[in-house]
Amino acid sequence: MAFSPDGKRIASGSFDKVICLWDAETGLQLGSPLTGHTEAVTSVAFSPDGKRVASGSDDSTICLWDAETQLQLGSPLTGHTGGVASVAFSPDGKRIASGSWDNTIRLWDAETGLQLSSPLTGHTGGVTAVAFSPDGKRIASGSHDKTICLWDAETGLQLGSPLTGHTEAVTSVAFSPDGKRIASGSFDKTICLWDAETGLQLGSPLTGHTEAVTSVAFSSDGKRIASGSWDDTICLWDAETGLQLGSPLTLRQ
Repeated sequence: MAFSPDGKRIASGSFDKVICLWDAETGLQLGSPLTGHTEAVTSVAFSPDGKRVASGSDDSTICLWDAETQLQLGSPLTGHTGGVASVAFSPDGKRIASGSWDNTIRLWDAETGLQLSSPLTGHTGGVTAVAFSPDGKRIASGSHDKTICLWDAETGLQLGSPLTGHTEAVTSVAFSPDGKRIASGSFDKTICLWDAETGLQLGSPLTGHTEAVTSVAFSSDGKRIASGSWDDTICLWDAETGLQLGSPLTLRQ
């Protein structure tokens, strides 16, 4: 699921193979579902200008959609040999990064759909998360091999050694707004913070969730981190101290 940059719309992907757009204020669905994928849609992302949506699917493709007309733009982007687990636009909207169960990250021209350079290889497990740094110069990837890797977004070269510390698969990665830190969530129920330049882990893992952490995000000022988990809660954390802020947020029954 992803919010549009202006916060007015939400895009969601589903195991029913479609993408839906929603009015974030009213909760009403906007138009008909976007159809074209032949397997579950596992990831969606809005372009920075909010005009396009990228979707990744277990059918090993990425599709691009016009967020206003809801029409598919061109043909699906093909090249991955396994399901696509994560997609992300670069901050300038010119490139798309995709992570796949084929253990690679691929870069695409967001206008032409052409693949840029060779696949980024180094992970030994499926790539479940990709994120661009705020300046667009680096990509962080999380994998079922329990590591996070950093890549030069222009050359595709790996930057340094993999970041190790999680004891199970990494499910989510996010850069802080200033690009200096990375947060990662894992099946090991923790969130880890990393120095994006040195790759060193910052402090101890953030603990509190009782099941896998499946999503992490920084607040716009970089002072807080939100984490979502299979334990049906969202936790908020102080990004500097690592302390949990208040009680977990839970769905009222």
